[in-house]
Amino acid sequence: MQTIDQILGELQRFSGPDYVAFVSMFLLCIGIGIYFGFMNKSVSEDDYMLGGRKMLVVPVAFSLVASFISGITLLGLPTEVYSYGTQYLYVSLGVLGMVFLMGVFFLPVFHDLNITSTYEYLEIRFDRRLRLYGSVMFVIMNIAYLPIVIYVPALAFNQVTGVAVHTITPIVCIICVFYTSLGGLKAVVWTDVVQAISMMGALALVAIKGSLDIGGAGVVIDRAWKTNRLEAPDFNPDPTVRHTFWCLFVGGTIYWTQTNAVSQNMIQRYLALPTLADARKALFIFCVGVLILMGLCSYNGLLIYATYENCDPLTTKLAKARDQLLPLFVMDTLGELPGMTGLFIAGVFSAALSSLSTCLNSMSAVVLEDFVKPYVKKPLSNSATNWIMRLVVVGVGALCVGLVYVVQHMGTVLQLTMSLEAITNGPLFGIFTLGIFLPWINGHSALLGGVMGVLAMSWVTLNAQWAIASGAISYQTKSLNVDQCDYSFNSTSLSHNSTHIMGTLAQDIFPLYRISYMWYTSLGAAITIAVALLSSFVFGKNNPNKIDPVLLTPCIRKYFSFGSATVVNAYKTDLNIPMQHKLRSDEVAL
Repeated sequence: MQTIDQILGELQRFSGPDYVAFVSMFLLCIGIGIYFGFMNKSVSEDDYMLGGRKMLVVPVAFSLVASFISGITLLGLPTEVYSYGTQYLYVSLGVLGMVFLMGVFFLPVFHDLNITSTYEYLEIRFDRRLRLYGSVMFVIMNIAYLPIVIYVPALAFNQVTGVAVHTITPIVCIICVFYTSLGGLKAVVWTDVVQAISMMGALALVAIKGSLDIGGAGVVIDRAWKTNRLEAPDFNPDPTVRHTFWCLFVGGTIYWTQTNAVSQNMIQRYLALPTLADARKALFIFCVGVLILMGLCSYNGLLIYATYENCDPLTTKLAKARDQLLPLFVMDTLGELPGMTGLFIAGVFSAALSSLSTCLNSMSAVVLEDFVKPYVKKPLSNSATNWIMRLVVVGVGALCVGLVYVVQHMGTVLQLTMSLEAITNGPLFGIFTLGIFLPWINGHSALLGGVMGVLAMSWVTLNAQWAIASGAISYQTKSLNVDQCDYSFNSTSLSHNSTHIMGTLAQDIFPLYRISYMWYTSLGAAITIAVALLSSFVFGKNNPNKIDPVLLTPCIRKYFSFGSATVVNAYKTDLNIPMQHKLRSDEVAL
């Protein structure tokens, strides 16, 4: 840990206006937290978690964008395009596919149920075991994800100022925990609005200034074209190719749908809107905002290459880590303009704060609704629920600061994050898909499918990450050279046109370990669904006509002759009966 004098000495690289731009964003977030914590205080649990279900469309849409586009994307996507080209951008088709699947099939179900935790659906549709399973998977995923969210902006700050990563991460967490615990969802949403604007402004500023310095966007496109960084869709059906049209469109659609449709982090915002029509409007605005941010990030990746065309910062170690490329470029491009570097760092931290606050708020909702309320004999007072939710925010924030030490040694964050998320996200998506599309599947089959999906994806993903870390699997980058660097360095450490793809070692790797990480969520969901379908011959089936129709996606309800809506009515009205005595869909099995 650095001393105060050391930190102040390193911060001298920041100018006065940089300080103002950087600190202003944090002070604004703190001010919003104080406002919603004391002046416009949440008076109930529903108000704290869902803004009373009366939030406005545009702020929620901005919050969705800010929450999903974390610092991982802001720094990881430019690095991806710089190193591997624009093939990854075809994942934007998956974003459009997600909008259709979520708006038509998933969102109507959750909005009609009027629930707080997404995983309440699993208890109503199956049983309490599935709800607990979903909640545990969500907690595990978030605890693995949040340290990466914190680490990425700290890495950028380290590149710009020299302040150690483990010095800045506690500061970020303390600020985020403060306004999240005080103001609840209202504070999170409105700070997200500020942070989304900050993100877009920072990326646009970098793109405009960098393009002007190099001679215009035409120069950027020309240099990218000459090095094959502008790529047509790759229709190769081989699933082991890192990025193809099929894995980006199909796999991307499933990945994005899972992240938006069945994750508490995102669905909680849609449920905070008063009507389904409002939720769909927010979904559309979210899609547009994400595509704009992805386009800016990708253009900046091409811009970085055009600027460092003949002197690769990764080879020369000017950037100590791959995800420090964009901060290095910002220092070179905006360093001469007072306040601009601070504005960029504020934008990166905005992305981190929005994702962190979203996850912390969602974690408090899940812990209260899924781990506390079902197991207490008496209803909790407002004071007790407030303390539980705030303690969860503080505890999870502190845990994530410690886990940053682990993340620091795990490599490039974009692929790593999407890979590890698939361990839990794929099976969870499979279970929700079973619930809303296949009414004859009961809780026993769904649970077995989910468990087998997690085990299978843990085996595949962890072994694949180990093979990548050990060098047994590597991927070919686009051309990178150091032919015209105007300074000296240790040439023995260079790796021109670095890395090979699927070399002799990789051919000996088990084929499942070599499939593209973009297929991971789809694979986990497919395993879960397949196991559940097969096990239904052992555990029996539900009578589809006795399942409450509100639990199924609207487009398939017409194919069944439903009886009374007993399951949901019992869940919503019989609140004094312990959860284990509620009518479950398993109890109406054939």
